[in-house]
Amino acid sequence: MFLKILEPCDFSRGRFRKIYTKYGDKGFTKLYGGDKVKKTHKRIEACGTADEVCSLLAVVVAEMRENEILDDIRKECEEIQQQLFDCGSDLATPRELRPYKQKEEDVKYLEQRMDEYISILPKMEHFIIPGGSKVSSFLHMVRTATRRLERKMVALIDEGEAVNETGLIYINRLSDYFFVIACVVNLKLKVEETVYKRSPKVFRTKK
Repeated sequence: MFLKILEPCDFSRGRFRKIYTKYGDKGFTKLYGGDKVKKTHKRIEACGTADEVCSLLAVVVAEMRENEILDDIRKECEEIQQQLFDCGSDLATPRELRPYKQKEEDVKYLEQRMDEYISILPKMEHFIIPGGSKVSSFLHMVRTATRRLERKMVALIDEGEAVNETGLIYINRLSDYFFVIACVVNLKLKVEETVYKRSPKVFRTKK
């Protein structure tokens, strides 16, 4: 998704430009700047995972439209989809060929939202098992996919590839954000969390 440069469709005249490029017919694709790489390249793996996270989040957004009490969180998730496209665009850019789109403001946005939500959540002393409401369960799925995206980005760095460092920090914060709002959704919907029964006390405030 982040790799293709598509020409606009002329719907008014009933003419459509072709969406397929045929670059992938032999297992290759192109990055920003024209680099031709295998679809198994670690950069493509990262781009594809960013696309997956954004698509999974779309399911959450659709579910939240069914409940007005979640409107504020839904709007935040829609904004995050925009930021995920920025992340994917940056990942599709090798060798810093253009300025990165994701900035420190994106990271601060997530941190500010989490700080506000944490203040309304009950004290958490044990690990929780993903679940509760359907929306919260979907958010945990997005959270785990986001962690996978983070691992893909680190693997890309380990290969000596250029990656937006701010984007990596953003993705790290994003998985935390999804955990927090999964808890907030259950709170708003008055659904109890499932506590991990064998968990010792955790998340305690340090003395």
